[in-house]
Amino acid sequence: MATIQTSTFTFLKNLQKNNNREWFATNKTKYEAAKTDFENFFNSVKKEMEKHDEIEDTKIYRIYRDVRFSKNKTPYKNNLSGYFTRATKWKRGGYYLQIEPSGNSFAGGGFWMPNKEDLLRIRQEIDIDDKPFRKVFNSASFKKTFGQIDGAQLKSAPRGFAKDHIAIDLLRYKSFICSHNFTDKELMEDKASKLVANNFKKMQPFLNLFSQVLTTNLNGEPV
Repeated sequence: MATIQTSTFTFLKNLQKNNNREWFATNKTKYEAAKTDFENFFNSVKKEMEKHDEIEDTKIYRIYRDVRFSKNKTPYKNNLSGYFTRATKWKRGGYYLQIEPSGNSFAGGGFWMPNKEDLLRIRQEIDIDDKPFRKVFNSASFKKTFGQIDGAQLKSAPRGFAKDHIAIDLLRYKSFICSHNFTDKELMEDKASKLVANNFKKMQPFLNLFSQVLTTNLNGEPV
């Protein structure tokens, strides 16, 4: 199984201190080595994930930042990252992996800023019965691995829902995501790719519940 090499973390640490085009050009070969290392690890994680889920597509993100509309003009990200898309229209949601030094690496997933139709459908289901959602989010496995569900929230109730709704704490969410951080040491150990894949596996009850909601109507019929 692949691991993240020490040299990759070293490159990213140095990039954090020297985030400019001149330094990056001088160290381009080290970047290419780190990129290859991440791609190998990413693909190893994918193989492990395919033992318990279907992955339809993957995407490794560029290290180059789009600074056109950002106050932060540093040209490069301080991390390497990629995304796994679940297969078929029936399996919604996806998995995100980010490698960043000093314990900032993490495996995340869920539904980040879903479109208004999907968000409304999720809220409708919570409105009808919030218990299945709480069962997933309060399970021992979910809480031990991810803590709690995360994501941007409204300050008040969404339009069309009562402010004193019993599930207002869930209805206010605009995104539903979770994540688990890894130490640098964990990702350099022999079973690192399996460790990451197992964390993704623990997200599946969450992703499957939302997939069921988003692929059915209010009567529970497939759409």
